Amino acid sequence: MSTSDPTAPPTTFDLESRVDSADTTLHSQRCAVIALGSNMGNRLDTLQGAVDALADTPGLRIKAVSAVYETAAVGGPDEQPNYYNAVVVLRTSLPPQDLLERGNAIEDAFGRVRTVHWGPRTLDVDILTYEGVTSDDPQLLLPHPRSHERAFVLAPWLDAQPEAELPGRGQVAELLAALGGPDSQGVRRREDIRLTLPE
Repeated sequence: MSTSDPTAPPTTFDLESRVDSADTTLHSQRCAVIALGSNMGNRLDTLQGAVDALADTPGLRIKAVSAVYETAAVGGPDEQPNYYNAVVVLRTSLPPQDLLERGNAIEDAFGRVRTVHWGPRTLDVDILTYEGVTSDDPQLLLPHPRSHERAFVLAPWLDAQPEAELPGRGQVAELLAALGGPDSQGVRRREDIRLTLPE
């Protein structure tokens, strides 16, 4: 990976070297859905930076980005700032573990510190689903085990991918309706701000 990439971590993880000719082979690409969240610092800039970093990742093509949704923090310490949440739908030739490592590297680049469970954070990058893959690895549970319970995940996911289905749970639209709809659990769509795909 080029050292000019601001999200390149100071480790031996070299994403570009892992992306071979499979990147140009359509049948090798899978659909994946990623949730983004931030409740520290400039939340919108952070989410946009995460989208930009994902778009700049070899072997990954973003297909859709949701609107931004705001919600109170769920769990963790009291009196946390509200979250901005969004969902990105992509196609990738990266294996799930490599996609996870890329997400972790992006979190680290934006100052993510893992000290308090469910505490405030500059950036969350969570893989919700990866086409055709289930995993019970504690480091990478697929599909994400709590996404069906969280309107702040389902509302932006439905916005980015109206036909979305959560494997083993059903249609995202139906799951969200069962929670009370897109405005349930204090979730609010922000019409005054948005994320953009890099040109």
